[in-house]
Order: sequence, then structure tokens, then C-alpha cells
Amino acid sequence: MPQTILLWFRRDLRLDDNPALTHALSTGARIVPVYIHAPNEEAPWAPGAASRWWLHGSLLALDESLQRFGGRLWIARGDSLTELRRIVAATGAIGVSWNRLYDPVTRERDTRIKQALRSDGLRCESHNAALLFEPWEIANGNGQPYRVFSAFWRACVKELSGIRPEPAPESLPAGVAPVGGLSVEDLGLLPTIPWDQGLRATWTPGESAVLARANAFLDTRVADYGATRDRPDAPGTSRLSPHLHFGEIGPRRLLAMIVERFGDPTAEPAEPFVRELGWREFSYHLLYHFPQTPAEPLDPRFADFPWRTDGAAERLDAWQRGRTGIPLVDAGMRELWHTGWMHNRVRMVVASLLTKNLRLPWQSGARWFWDTLVDADLASNTQGWQWTAGCGADAAPYFRVFNPVRQGERFDPDGGYVRRWCPELARLPNQYIHQPWTAPPPILKAADIRLGSHYPLPIVDLAISRQEALAAWGTVKGNRPNPPVTAFE
Repeated sequence: MPQTILLWFRRDLRLDDNPALTHALSTGARIVPVYIHAPNEEAPWAPGAASRWWLHGSLLALDESLQRFGGRLWIARGDSLTELRRIVAATGAIGVSWNRLYDPVTRERDTRIKQALRSDGLRCESHNAALLFEPWEIANGNGQPYRVFSAFWRACVKELSGIRPEPAPESLPAGVAPVGGLSVEDLGLLPTIPWDQGLRATWTPGESAVLARANAFLDTRVADYGATRDRPDAPGTSRLSPHLHFGEIGPRRLLAMIVERFGDPTAEPAEPFVRELGWREFSYHLLYHFPQTPAEPLDPRFADFPWRTDGAAERLDAWQRGRTGIPLVDAGMRELWHTGWMHNRVRMVVASLLTKNLRLPWQSGARWFWDTLVDADLASNTQGWQWTAGCGADAAPYFRVFNPVRQGERFDPDGGYVRRWCPELARLPNQYIHQPWTAPPPILKAADIRLGSHYPLPIVDLAISRQEALAAWGTVKGNRPNPPVTAFE
């Protein structure tokens, strides 16, 4: 009778380039694919509502892929160690194979589980499916983690040529049929109130869907990526981030697809996109070495930053609902609510407004993104918010404030993005689309806009709030800042 190994899926919901699957296949054993839903074990960063929506679709897609090989996904819910032991007992498995996670809570959990299962006499192997490099493999000359992206990425680039993805399996040894397993629907991942129409209209989770999306992007848009990625009014980005987060595709496969098409991944036209994969690697590098950063600033001087407390709840609510009166910001926040995603340039702008003009804690913004983004990723979310707030590694200079009017004029020059997500402003001329409060009354009347009712007046004065923020940062830095003119971008 052939032996059995459990293949424990987590955020690696694919068959291609899956090292845990490759290892299980190498043993010649029957494979039982398992998914255990245990959100309490991820607290305080259990998946948010948008992530749960995506997980539902991704699990369905994975189960369909397994069925094409004659298998099924054994779904369970509860304590991971208890459920693994229960399935081991039901199948007679001799071991468990899985791919690693890197956020602090699940790292600690997985270490405990590996020790416990090995004490049971089981073989347990963990692998890297999520990253180009393990976080501990890249270090500076002193053996310490990097805190500057450019130096980190230079070290990574030297090793890119040795990266190879694992091939997709041609067949899977028949496993044991799930006994008492749950269905994906039993997990209750979908919303009970149907707020997800926009997500359903925008996204298709799953490995097959992402391979089609990645091929289309590399065939048609990557050549212009460096020039168009900052334009929210144009389809210039890959939108692969949620697929990467849930492991429906891995960065090694993406790198191989790029090399196949363009050769050197560090040369044009591929370099700007590959560099973005590097930023993702850097985010995981930081999270692994500085596990406190999802809640605390990497720069400890910012722990005592004087955030504003007066009217904080009202200002946060206006920001969340896209009712700040600042069109580019409101467009981004509405896109987020409707689609579960936001263009990266706009993410920086809305984060800058929250942390610098409204002077609300970056943790509040990170939490909102966590619940509303389909690509909510603890490493990338933490890095992005600390970068914009100026308190993280390789952070934007603390005195840099993104001016949402100038950003809109530069990256949404015709106002197409704002008009899509703020349709009440659609009839404004381009001259005023990013600052309707400056439009003369006849222009507003002709556009059928009543500021303060039809569309809100700005909840903050951009110039005054910038100066107040600079003064606050001066107390943190221990000096009076004297920022350059380019600090208000």
C-alpha cells in the first residue's frame, strides 16, 4: 500500500511552481491536499472582508484544478494542529509538506506545529514558494538586514540568474477522499450583505485566471510599464498583486516568463516591472527582520509623533468614504471600496493626505486598507504606509508631502480617473477637475455642482496643514525643518 503525505495549502493556492507539492511528489506517496481555515490563529491580522471574498474564489479554483487530476481539496476549520493530527489519523499519512509564511504570528505558529508533528514521528518539510529569496539569504556586508532598498536590490540582482521555478505537475498520485471535509461555502467567506458586486465585476481569482492576466500584461503592456505605471487613468499596471498575495502565481514564475520574452530581466523593457517585484521582496525582508513594524514605526522617534486628536473620527470617516473634498483622494478611496484595489500612485497620495495633512496615525490607514484591499498583504501594506508616513526603512523624506492637486494634474491630466469615480464632478473643465473649490461660481453652476452639498468642500487646507505637519515633525526630529521647495509634490 503506498504511503500518504498531506500537502497543506495556505497562501500558495496553485499547482505550478509549488515547492511543497514538488517535494511531496518526489516521495512517490499519495498526496492529500488540505486547507485549514484558522483565522483566529492570524490575529490581530486575520484576513479582512475583501481578502475573505478573494479566498473563497481562490479555493474554488484550486479545488477545480485538483479535480482535473482526480483529486479533491480536503477542507477543515479550527485549530490547525488539531485538524492536521485528525487528518493524519484518518489517512495514515506519514508526513506533512507546506510552503512558508513570513508574518510574525504565523511563523511562530508554524514553528510550534512543526515541532509537535515531528514529536509525533511525522516527516515535516517547509519550503519557499512566495519569494525569490528567503529573507535571511540577503544581508549586508556585516551580516545585518538591509534598510535601504537600492542596496538590497543590488544584492538580489546578482543572484537572479540562478532562480528557476518548479514545473507544474503532469499528474498527481490519487489521494484519499475527504472524510467529513467541509465545502468552500461552509467557511462563510462571502459577505451576507451583497456589497461585493464591484469585486465580482473586476476580478477572477484563481491560477488559470492569473496566468492569462500575466501573459496578457507581458505581451501587450510591460513595454510601456515604466512610462504608464503612474497613470491611474490608464491600464498601465499588471494588477497581479492579489494573485501574488494568495500564491496563485509565484514571483519565480513571473521572472521566468519575463526572461523567456525579454532575456535580461534587469534591462529595458522589463526592468521597471522586475524592480517592483524587488520592492515586494524588500517588504518581506523588513517584516521578517523587524516583526514589530505592523504596529510600530521602524524609526522609534516617530513613536511620540503628535497626531491630531480633535475631530479625528469625523476626518477618518470622510477619508474612508471618499468625501474629503479633494478629488484625486476621493476617487482613490471610492475605487478601493468598489473594486477592492487602488492604483499605487493614488495609494501614496491618499496615505500622504491621511498622515500628513489630516495628521492621523498611519496605523488607522493601514487597518482600513487591510479590510478593504483584495491584495491586503501584511509586508507590503506595512512597508507602504511607513514609507509614506516617513517612519520606515528607506522612507520618503519626512518633509515630503504629496500635493493631491499637483499629483492629479500630473498623472490624471485629463481628469479621466476622477470623472470615473467622482461622477458628480464629470462636467468640470480640466482646469478645475482636481481643485473644484477654485472654480468660479458660473463654472460650478454650469457643471451642476454645489460645493458643500453636491460635493464636499475640502476638509483640510492643504498649504496650512502642510506647514503644521512640518512643525510637528520638527519636534520629532529635534530640529526645525527647512524643507526644499520640491517637498510639496
